[in-house]
Amino acid sequence: MKQLTSALVVVAVAVTASAQRKPATPAQEWQTYNHDLAGTRFSPLTEINTGNVAKLAQAWVYTFPPPPGGGRGGGLGGASEAVPIVVGGVMYLPVGNSVVALEADTGKVIWQRDVPGGPQAGAVSRRGVGYFPGDRNTPERIIVTAGRRLLSFDAATGKPSEGFGPNSEKPGEVDIVVPYNGTPTIYKNVIMLGANVNEVPQGPPGDTRAFDAVTGRKLWEFHTVPRPGEAGHETWLDDGWKERSGTNTWGFSETVDEARGIVYLPIAGPASNYYGGDRPGNNLFGNSVVAVDINTGKYLWHFQTVHHDIWDIDMSAAPGLVEIKQGGRTIPALATVGKGGYMFILDRTNGKPVFGVEERPVPKGDVPGEWYSPTQPFPLKPPALAKTSFRKEDMVTAADTNEAHVRNCQALWDKSGGFVNLGPFTPFNYHEDGAPPKSTISFPGGTGGINWGGTATDPRTGFVYMNSHDTSLVGWVEKKKPGVEYSFDSVGSKLPYDRASVDGVGPFHTFSASAGKDPATGRDVVLPCQRPPWSRLIAVNANTGEIAWATPLGGNDFLGKPNVGGSGSAGPTVTAGGLVFVGATDDRRFRAFDSKTGKELLVTKLDGSGNANPMTYQAKNGKQYVAIVATNQVVVFALP
Repeated sequence: MKQLTSALVVVAVAVTASAQRKPATPAQEWQTYNHDLAGTRFSPLTEINTGNVAKLAQAWVYTFPPPPGGGRGGGLGGASEAVPIVVGGVMYLPVGNSVVALEADTGKVIWQRDVPGGPQAGAVSRRGVGYFPGDRNTPERIIVTAGRRLLSFDAATGKPSEGFGPNSEKPGEVDIVVPYNGTPTIYKNVIMLGANVNEVPQGPPGDTRAFDAVTGRKLWEFHTVPRPGEAGHETWLDDGWKERSGTNTWGFSETVDEARGIVYLPIAGPASNYYGGDRPGNNLFGNSVVAVDINTGKYLWHFQTVHHDIWDIDMSAAPGLVEIKQGGRTIPALATVGKGGYMFILDRTNGKPVFGVEERPVPKGDVPGEWYSPTQPFPLKPPALAKTSFRKEDMVTAADTNEAHVRNCQALWDKSGGFVNLGPFTPFNYHEDGAPPKSTISFPGGTGGINWGGTATDPRTGFVYMNSHDTSLVGWVEKKKPGVEYSFDSVGSKLPYDRASVDGVGPFHTFSASAGKDPATGRDVVLPCQRPPWSRLIAVNANTGEIAWATPLGGNDFLGKPNVGGSGSAGPTVTAGGLVFVGATDDRRFRAFDSKTGKELLVTKLDGSGNANPMTYQAKNGKQYVAIVATNQVVVFALP
């Protein structure tokens, strides 16, 4: 942990004392990426409810303008994952390489601020913006990242914030050195940022940083890879901690317990993703939820969900806070999920599991020089929320998809020498150059089971909702060959081994195959080779740890099957109207479900892919709206 100078501590305390932040998010607004700092993604609005949601219709659409200078503005034009925020009847979001303010009831542009420097200097985050309510001396601000820059704009005008940043010639700008592509999490005057480090084994640190929302001055930095003398350093053997990269909060936000002044960091696995022979040990704080003091960055507690990650099972989203009711007592808890497909429900004051966790033996691999953890943590409740194992009997049948798909899946199986799976945490086998192919299949894969969309939590019932999708990761580990393009995390590294596959390379190579050509586009329709459903919307009752309900999420128009599932990484939103809203699906639909039963109440077609979390708000005209970003549009719904 970096120590602050005494002078800086005085400044930070003074600013904190003067901040006049509202104690909670007003019902009509959506002030953060997850609605509130508790990460619930719950709206108390009730105008739209189970009785009338089927009447929902498009109210207005805002189409993103082309980014300045052409191009896609960091991918926003084709793959926006932004969640707008709404404060005081104004919607703010990133579009292309700009930030825009819209009238929340009409979509009319109030202001648009092009970010100086263009994409070469770092494009505006495609995930969203943060809101600072100001204090008696500072007006409201909109905060956003752009590469290694932290930018602040006046919420009313869009002008760069005077006094923010050290350079008067570049007002409203701070160099954060290590980029972050998520959304700023803002508590009082503290702006918290994760890090995006490209997951190279040795490189920039994945540390979490905090900055002052008034001045832009750095307040603290938490070392996600503990250094000598820090808690957790002993879990890095043979100096594997030195210059270690990855091990970062790349998730799009963080969660804050405002009453206790604690921020919870969802920290991803260390780099490289598939070979850890150069970092023996359990590797804290990789794959962990870490609680730190929000004002100082001081370590409080941690819980590790994967020891010595060699599967890319990141903690991919901020946890949601929930009050658990048990036998007349209330437990302040949090529910955290990740790409491993397990939910850990923890007492958020000390990190202890509410329903118990067992360390169970897991298979050991045969890669030369690799270090394997003999056990991994398994929650006793709830059960796995995604597929965590595979047998050949799990392969699709013609009744599931079609005969062409079955043939192509079998052909890939044969070409790969079959796929071995020994249950959860099956390590990738070692393949000797020249030996017959023999592949490992791991579930969930690199993009499942619950990815960056995370959870939504209804504080009234204790139900936690998530989009879980079953993806595989296939291949083996081999000695690296010159000229071969291996996974992105080992590019330029000196590691001797990396994961490859018989049917190509890439970080997310899966057991999937063509089911035929789409007559509308002429493109191959590639589908998973395990039996559907491939994704589900799931509700967990955090009071009991049991699954309350689960329903397939998404359909497939090419197959003509509405319930096979098929979703991306985005997540749901829940409301006091008894509804769970979710996009995320490959079929370009937007849906609403009954939050108590999982019954689908609304399905409507989108023009683009709704690969973002939805949100809802009440505008100045008193109407409730529901919005989702779909490809390059904000699509907004309301009752007629």
